[in-house]
Amino acid sequence: MRLQPRMDDHLSLLQSPPPSVTKTRGDNLVNHGYTETEADVMTVVACDNMLEESAALPGHLSLDRYEPDHECCERVVINISGLRFETQLKTLSQFPETLLGDPKKRMRYFDPLRNEYFFDRNRPSFDAILYYYQSGGRIRRPVNVPIDIFSEEIRFYELGEEAMEKFREDEGFIKEEERPLPENEFQRQVWLLFEYPESSGPARGIAIVSVLVILISIVIFCLETLPEFRDDNRDPITIAPVINGTLPFFISPFSDPFFVVETLCIIWFSFELLVRFFACPSKATFSKNIMNIIDIVAIIPYFITLGTELAERQGNGQQAMSLAILRVIRLVRVFRIFKLSRHSKGLQILGQTLKASMRELGLLIFFLFIGVILFS
Repeated sequence: MRLQPRMDDHLSLLQSPPPSVTKTRGDNLVNHGYTETEADVMTVVACDNMLEESAALPGHLSLDRYEPDHECCERVVINISGLRFETQLKTLSQFPETLLGDPKKRMRYFDPLRNEYFFDRNRPSFDAILYYYQSGGRIRRPVNVPIDIFSEEIRFYELGEEAMEKFREDEGFIKEEERPLPENEFQRQVWLLFEYPESSGPARGIAIVSVLVILISIVIFCLETLPEFRDDNRDPITIAPVINGTLPFFISPFSDPFFVVETLCIIWFSFELLVRFFACPSKATFSKNIMNIIDIVAIIPYFITLGTELAERQGNGQQAMSLAILRVIRLVRVFRIFKLSRHSKGLQILGQTLKASMRELGLLIFFLFIGVILFS
C-alpha cells in the first residue's frame, strides 16, 4: 500500500525548482508520447518505441496511418509578375488538362534558382484562376478586371471551353447557337450564300439586293393607297360597254405599273424562298422557323389576288365577294415589313425582347382592356 505524502513534502515540492525535462523529437511525427517517472521527470519516449507499443496493444490502431503523404501535401510556389501564390500540387492536379495541372506544360515556366513557377501575367486575375482549382471548377471574374483581359487569362491557362462557357454565361452573354450546314458541298455553298450574309462578299451582295426589293415592295404598298395614284374610274373587274357592236372591252389589271413592280418583287421573294428551301440542311426545321413562315405569308396574298383576278375575267365568281377578299388579303402584305428583321440585328433583338416580355405585355394589355370597359 502506497502511503500518502505528508504536508511538509508537498510544501517542499512547491518551493523546489522545476524538474528538468528531457525531450527527444521523433522522425516526421507531430504527436509524442510522454511517461512519468518516479522522480517526477517528464521524459519523451522515442516514436519507434511508441509504434512498437501501439502495434503490440490489441485493438489499437497503428500510427503508420498518420504519417503525412509528401506527394499530396507538397506545396508549389507560383510567381505572378512578382506576386507569389502558394498552393498544393493536389489542388492543381484536379484539372490535368490545364496549364497548371499538367506538369509538362507548366515546366516551361519553372525557375530552378528560385524554385518557383514564374508567369508574367495579370496579377488580379490569378486570384480567380487559383480559386477555379480550389473550388473544383467555379469561375468568377474579379470586379477590377475587365472582361476581355480575364477571357485572355482563361485561354492562356487553358481552362477549357467549359470554363469559358461558364464565364460567358455568368457575364450575361447569349450562347451562340450552332449553325448546322448541309453535307453536300453545293448545297452548303448555296445555303451560306442566301442565309449568312457575313460569310462572303457575294452573300453580302445578295442580302443588299433582298433588302432593296423588300423596301421597294413596302413603298409600292404605301403609294398605291394614295389618292394621287388611284384611278377610281378604272375598275379592273368592271366590263366596259359595247363599243360599235364589238365585244366587251376588259380593262386588264395586269397593265397597272404597281402590279408589274409587285410581280417583280414576288418573283424575287419566291426564288429566294425556293432556293433556301432546296439548300437547307433540315426541311422540318426550315418549315418551323418563324422567319420562313413570314416569308411564305408575305407572298401568299399576291397569288390569291392573281387567282381572284383571273376568275373575274372568266366570269366565275361574284364581284362583291372578290372585292372583299382582296381588301382582306391586302392587309396581309404588311407582314413584308417583318422580312427586314432577317437582315437587321436590331430588329432581331427587339423581337427577342418582346418574346421575353410577353407575360408583362399581356398583363399590361389586360389592365388597359379593363380600363376601356370601365370608362366606355
